[in-house]
Amino acid sequence: MSKTILITGGAGFIGSNFVGYIYNKYPDYKIIVLDALTYAGFIENLPVNINEENGDRLSFWYGNVRNGELVDTLVSQADIVVHFAAETHVTRSIYDNFIFFETDVLGTQTIANAVLKYKDSVERFVHISTSEVYGTARSEKMDENEPLMPMSPYAAAKAGADRLVYSYWATYELPCIIIRPFNNYGPCQHLEKAVPRFITSCIIDEPIRVHGDGSSARDFIFVEDTCRAIDLAVHTDIQKVKGEVFNVASSQHRTILSIAQEVVFLMGKDETMIKFSGDRPGQVFRHTGDTTKIEARLGWQPEMSWGMGIKKTIEWYKNNRSWWEKQLWMRSVPIITKSGKRELH
Repeated sequence: MSKTILITGGAGFIGSNFVGYIYNKYPDYKIIVLDALTYAGFIENLPVNINEENGDRLSFWYGNVRNGELVDTLVSQADIVVHFAAETHVTRSIYDNFIFFETDVLGTQTIANAVLKYKDSVERFVHISTSEVYGTARSEKMDENEPLMPMSPYAAAKAGADRLVYSYWATYELPCIIIRPFNNYGPCQHLEKAVPRFITSCIIDEPIRVHGDGSSARDFIFVEDTCRAIDLAVHTDIQKVKGEVFNVASSQHRTILSIAQEVVFLMGKDETMIKFSGDRPGQVFRHTGDTTKIEARLGWQPEMSWGMGIKKTIEWYKNNRSWWEKQLWMRSVPIITKSGKRELH
């Protein structure tokens, strides 16, 4: 059955991968993409050239999720809303936190209000949250009932948006679903993130910068596995998913230093290129996701192994240098540490 799906932030990393996934899997679907094309959004990420005639399959709207009139217009046309649009970089949130709360919280409120306004026609509203809302793991694996203890302005903004969406389900009985992906990696990821930064540093033969001693650990999941999880949330019986939160993770963690070492090895470089900087303020020590709930409720499991995923990602950056070279100047962000020292992170 044909559906119209509105995808906010659809020119960003996970959002554009999801747009491509839906575009290829559901040829009868109409896709509406809303994106402000900030520094991390690229029109080239979309699966079609928007300057060419593409019929009714995909339309692109350049705009901000805080634009209530525009959002109302687009939500009124949608059967399904998937909300990715957000500022997402932990380090940037340390020195420029205002825009994070403005976009991540108020933007989400604008979307939620529009869904409320058109609740008779919107079948479900999927909000893409993040594992950062949990803070550092206090148990072996973090399930959806882990207390929210955000440790950076970015994480706090996303925690606010996460709970805001939940409140719209609790208060208005909107068909809300919250997805908390752990650390995604794969094609089209901005160079400010660790995996593409390490890979591109190897390509251009420059030192790889690792925060602290590199012992902080994350649960990495390949972006296509995340797209499959969101797809299931969109298409599973609404009674099984509305008002629910789902982790999307590999259930394994690896240290940032080990990732740098593996990238160096796979790309035939020497470990002497790995250099250490000061630890990032608000650093999360470890994330490891528990996916018991999404496995039981939606039948989802990750399909891409870390070994295969990192090799595919390396090959993509090798083959798409023209895509990422223009971002090189944005890989380092100046921050002031707790001691008052200015460092690039």
